[in-house]
Amino acid sequence: MDTLLFSGLFDLSWWQLMIAALGMTHVTIVGVTVFLHRCQTHRALDLHPALSHFFRLWLWLTTGMATREWVAIHRKHHAKCETADDPHSPQVLGINRVLWGGVFLYVKESGKRETIERYGHGTPDDWLERNVYSKYVLLGLTLMGLIDVLMFGIVPGVLILITQIVWIPFWAAGVINGVGHFWGYRSFPVADASVNIVPWGILIGGEELHNNHHAFPSSARLSNKWYEFDIGWMYIRILEGLGLARVKRVAPVPRLLEPKSMVDLATLQAVIANRYGVLADFAASMRATCAAASDEINQEVDATGPQARVLLKRWLRHNEVSLSAPERKLLDGLVASSPRLHAVYTMRRELGALWERSAATKEQLVAQMQNWCLRAEASGVAPLERFSRRLRSYA
Repeated sequence: MDTLLFSGLFDLSWWQLMIAALGMTHVTIVGVTVFLHRCQTHRALDLHPALSHFFRLWLWLTTGMATREWVAIHRKHHAKCETADDPHSPQVLGINRVLWGGVFLYVKESGKRETIERYGHGTPDDWLERNVYSKYVLLGLTLMGLIDVLMFGIVPGVLILITQIVWIPFWAAGVINGVGHFWGYRSFPVADASVNIVPWGILIGGEELHNNHHAFPSSARLSNKWYEFDIGWMYIRILEGLGLARVKRVAPVPRLLEPKSMVDLATLQAVIANRYGVLADFAASMRATCAAASDEINQEVDATGPQARVLLKRWLRHNEVSLSAPERKLLDGLVASSPRLHAVYTMRRELGALWERSAATKEQLVAQMQNWCLRAEASGVAPLERFSRRLRSYA
């Protein structure tokens, strides 16, 4: 009886069972990040049909998730990020609700046919998807349970199945969707609250680098800085070497030449392609100027204290959207009190607005960027002048 309860085809010790469970859940993580997320949702790479179908089958067995539903919900998250229509924003719903109840938010959104029809286009729609994977969700989990029990025994098999079932709801629906928009560091000042949880994306397949992803959604590589590691990208490169994957897009890497005397269309296109990196460089270039200006204001008016420096740092690294009403009021007061801060603040807003002017022609945008550079270099603020010359170096 004990043999039946605790042993299957493989008579494994407890630590071997743990390794088996972690290995199987890691395959599921790879299926989510490489297949569902980077391939199906954002079209950052193509996978060999046989490999794509393996991931579809594996995810059906271990999670019961339908490809079209997952893709649609994630696309809607990007389209409606941090608004009331976002399926799982901790900024709107609260961190606890998303972290611990992310799976229920997913199930709720998957029941909205308008979401699936609007955002789920381009996903597999063959006979198996319509008649098996989408239709018999519990059948996949049941088969996985039987396989686990057969391989590892009744008790270990059931425990491993439970681990497989809760793994994605917690780590993906909870941690990435929750913590990934609440606590961490930001490399790029995107309009939403996304953050990189840690710089080493291993446990959740590289999805820990969530701010990087929101800055460049269609990039197959989520790591961006030299110290960041994306294990999902490592797998993609291996698959590419085996002829099982083809990378279509990665985040652009700026190429700098000697500064041009005048901004041209190539410069404009390079700056827009690297816009979040440009804003991050702007923040790094202006940090010392803003800190010095806030200290001067604090000496003249003993009312801001260290809050001014922290506020300016947050504004540079994030944007005004992340500030509360009292913080915006304090920021306005700081800007009005310092010509240097006013110059930095104004130029930062105008730079960010440059690529949002969709109605402007290419010629108008080139002229506006050239005007921006001329005013920056005539501002009398040395970091602004240096940054403008760097912008004219983009190629």
